Amino acid sequence: MLNQVADGVWVRQSEWVWSNAVVVRGDDGLVVVDPGIGGADLAELADDVDRLGIPVVAGFCTHPHWDHLLWHSRFGDVPRYATAACAQSAGEVRERARAMAEQSASGVPLDLVGLLTPLPAAGGVLPGEVVEHDAHAVGHAALLLADRGVLIAGDMLSDVLIPLFDPRRTGQPAAYATALDRLGEAARHVDVVIPGHGAVAVGPEVAARLEADRAYLDAVLAGGDPADARLEQDWLAGPHQANLAQVRG
Repeated sequence: MLNQVADGVWVRQSEWVWSNAVVVRGDDGLVVVDPGIGGADLAELADDVDRLGIPVVAGFCTHPHWDHLLWHSRFGDVPRYATAACAQSAGEVRERARAMAEQSASGVPLDLVGLLTPLPAAGGVLPGEVVEHDAHAVGHAALLLADRGVLIAGDMLSDVLIPLFDPRRTGQPAAYATALDRLGEAARHVDVVIPGHGAVAVGPEVAARLEADRAYLDAVLAGGDPADARLEQDWLAGPHQANLAQVRG
């Protein structure tokens, strides 16, 4: 079910890697951010949206990984916005994303995966400010709703995921440092952070998330193993070693 975390901002979490779908009320209607994950989740999210009694006018995709490229026909044939770089990348990886969605989640409308519209340069189509960076994925972006004190962070600032470098690109440690600086500046205006995966951060937890990601990055750059509770999850051992390998070149 949708849980309201701020005025006109709701979150629904799926079981799959604690994935968060976000619904934002704008001036003209609702914006659905990163809906997922399986077909049942999408249908239940659509039920929740119907109960709000407000039309969906747009979608927003934070980055071009398959679990953030999903959609359901019940949300409507509306623009699904992303940064220009994200939209281009989504088009290039669409077939692979569809295959991964089919393999990893049941009942996903595969024909709707990755159909994105680049944000217009003039802006104004989404509530809030888009904060673009280059960490984790091409064209990754957060959505800052400063008037409501909320930052929708995509796959950043999670309590369950360590920083995950894009293994297909070089320069990710520097990109992460820049991204954390940008998100840290945005976070000065909020008291709620919604990550793509994990618990919503509220109040002092916002600064703690930034500190945890910076501490992880500093430790990896120094060539050591961070004292990070998130690494107690065995499945993150591989991504962590990939991060270390990229730092070592």
